[in-house]
Amino acid sequence: MRRFMFFLIALLTGAVIGALAQGARLRHVNPPGLSTPTGYTHVVVPQRGRVAFIAGQVALDTSGAIVGTGDFRAQAKQVFENLQAAVQAAGATMDDVAKINVYVTDVSQTPALREVRQQYFKGMPPASTLIQVVSLARPEFMLEIEAVVVIE
Repeated sequence: MRRFMFFLIALLTGAVIGALAQGARLRHVNPPGLSTPTGYTHVVVPQRGRVAFIAGQVALDTSGAIVGTGDFRAQAKQVFENLQAAVQAAGATMDDVAKINVYVTDVSQTPALREVRQQYFKGMPPASTLIQVVSLARPEFMLEIEAVVVIE
């Protein structure tokens, strides 16, 4: 019983520290009944603020031209740049992203995705779902990312 109480206190302390690191806008929780996540958080709870929903971003530049045809890493970088621009337009930062859904056409590209993603999520990572799909809106798109953001 004491070990369980110690574990519970440690878990709650970690959740509080995670919330403080985010200015208490988002509370990040990895419940003890779930596996330890790598590069994402299982549960992100808004403590206050408004919620913005960011549409799926793809590897198009501002002129509408595709970036990185056939190059997953180049497309991922453009997608995260677009996502960051959309988040900033909502009045937020990447630290305010609570949830992302990532759609990829080739799940074997996950290591490259993680490397690029780490450049944009420096603090506590958002809740995240990765889904392999047969195709996206255009055949040259290799990934698409949508997000939910909490704005102060």
